[in-house]
Amino acid sequence: MIFFLFHLRLRIYFDNNVFLEFICQNVKIQEVVTNLTHTLHPAPYPFTPIDNSSHFIQSHPSLSLLDFYYKTLKYGGRIFCRFFLFSSMISRFGYRDYCALLQTLLAKKSLSTGKKLHGRLLISGFGFHTILATKLVTLYSTCNSLDNAHKLFDRIPKENIYLWNVLIRGYAWHGPHEMAIKLYYEMINHGILPDSFTFPFMLKACSALSAIDTGKEVHELAVRTGWEKDVFVGAGIVDMYAKCGCVADARDVFDRMSERDVVVWNTMIGAYTHNGRPLEAIDLLKDMVLDGFSPTVATLVTVISASADSATLLNGRVIHGFSVRRGYESDDKVKTALVDMYSKSGWVAIARRLFEKLTVKRVVSWNAMINGYAMHGHAGEALNLFYRMEENMVVPDNITFVGVLSACSSGRLLEDGRRFFNLLTRPTIQHYTCMIHLLGHSGRLDQAYDLINQMPMQPDSGVWGSLLNACKIHRKVELGEVALQKLIELEPDDAGNYVLLANIYAQAGKWEEAAKLRNQMVDLGLKKTIACSWIDVKNTVHAFVVGDTSHPQSNEIYSELDRIEGLMAEAGYVADTMPVFHDVDDDEKKNMVRSHSERLAVAYGLISTPPETKLLITKNLRVCEDCHAAIKLISRISNREIIVRDVNRYHNFRNGECSCKDYW
Repeated sequence: MIFFLFHLRLRIYFDNNVFLEFICQNVKIQEVVTNLTHTLHPAPYPFTPIDNSSHFIQSHPSLSLLDFYYKTLKYGGRIFCRFFLFSSMISRFGYRDYCALLQTLLAKKSLSTGKKLHGRLLISGFGFHTILATKLVTLYSTCNSLDNAHKLFDRIPKENIYLWNVLIRGYAWHGPHEMAIKLYYEMINHGILPDSFTFPFMLKACSALSAIDTGKEVHELAVRTGWEKDVFVGAGIVDMYAKCGCVADARDVFDRMSERDVVVWNTMIGAYTHNGRPLEAIDLLKDMVLDGFSPTVATLVTVISASADSATLLNGRVIHGFSVRRGYESDDKVKTALVDMYSKSGWVAIARRLFEKLTVKRVVSWNAMINGYAMHGHAGEALNLFYRMEENMVVPDNITFVGVLSACSSGRLLEDGRRFFNLLTRPTIQHYTCMIHLLGHSGRLDQAYDLINQMPMQPDSGVWGSLLNACKIHRKVELGEVALQKLIELEPDDAGNYVLLANIYAQAGKWEEAAKLRNQMVDLGLKKTIACSWIDVKNTVHAFVVGDTSHPQSNEIYSELDRIEGLMAEAGYVADTMPVFHDVDDDEKKNMVRSHSERLAVAYGLISTPPETKLLITKNLRVCEDCHAAIKLISRISNREIIVRDVNRYHNFRNGECSCKDYW
């Protein structure tokens, strides 16, 4: 009974398996066997002593301690064996033994056992031994037990930079990130300069906080200490500038690096991608290959995503071809990125073929295809794919339901949308935005407003923007004013919201209110963002603004507009000039509308590409009503498929119809 109680007490301190593994690494099994035979003989259980322990060990060369432990149970009782293993060995523990055990716990990330061992160290007098305490701080920090790590850190000498790095890393990884920065400055004040490990941890913390000023200070110290040239430190600096939106600074550091690896190239390519500069990302991939580096799957996925966000499909198809030649296309991650790219570019048939070739269809793959159908107005295909996803026992996530609800909105499937929305146990704000859009699309603006008031979270600008847009479509002036007031609180500097309500006033013939609102914009110093549209022709991006005459082929572009407008007039087209100021004469209104940036981009595409070529145009603002109606007609007259991606959605114009069903 005494042995049993002692065994229970020992288990307070140790996890058996870890403890046995430690003994296996640090104690001679021969010695254990010899002591065991002498200790347990004679025993109250059937027992055959091992007379020659050396012979026993030599005859079992692959014997692990666990094997040995269970083999000894053949010869002696369980309680006696465990008592021996724990009681005889614990008394022999010294500094090196505890070091080895802590290293094992660290490798296993065994926090609970580490805490028990910490208690044992305090009892045995090793609690504040610098090296052992450093290992404990490392264990606590790695396992995100930062309170314990910091308490122990505060009670031991701090002359070792490794100790500082461990705690800075813990806060940089797990937060609060401000503590990493605070420790960094404490370390410098303590007379210890950062090394090649400190800088990446600190830069990660600065990135998480978008603390560009602190990041620049860290960068300056890295330059002064010579660590900027280190490939890992350099990659961290590039990443920090990129995540703080300073792409030019990131590129400057990248260009100065004498040594670059794949990680650095990936970081810089990602910097362009995440800051809305996809063409530079694609160009940098080409430079990467020319520099002798083989891109990783992560690189290709990043660049393919950049191609999906660019104004052209050509670069994406080039990357696709590269993936095939290098054997990357068989990778499901690359193939999923290609599905997303082709879906966003309007080539949903190609996207679907790639989707069907996926060996393993993960939820992200289903999401890419469902959202691709939804954004181009193929509501039926999106929902059918969702049902097939369920049949394949793939559990949908929040992004899946964003796609499904978007599909219901584009197809005006109100009841289906309600049913899917009610399936959600905890709808996100994106789901509410989709539902507001669906109700607005269906003309249920009062219900949309009621749903906003019932939201468990604070409505954001996306929610109120959807309601304001619905008010414009359905000419609901009073509710539009409510939505604008909420948007002003959330986005006081966004002139687009004022312009949208001014257009609602203009549609209702309330010119005085529209003028007051525009005067209010002037008083607040708000200026409408200049509309710009892009089209890629022969791998060159051409940009147009309203009334643009700077293009080398400007005369041909306006001549094409004249030709097309003549054909449109024959088809019954009448320009919608309602949003234009009422004090402008009719001819000037028509001229202002016809020279909108998206119309100029379409005209240039018509004169610069072979017949029946699909045109892909990107605009930084919402497509106006008149241009939307005009491009529908142009798609029919020219027998072209024209895709316009504006700030709200994709418009797939074909045969005089648009995928948005005239609601955007």
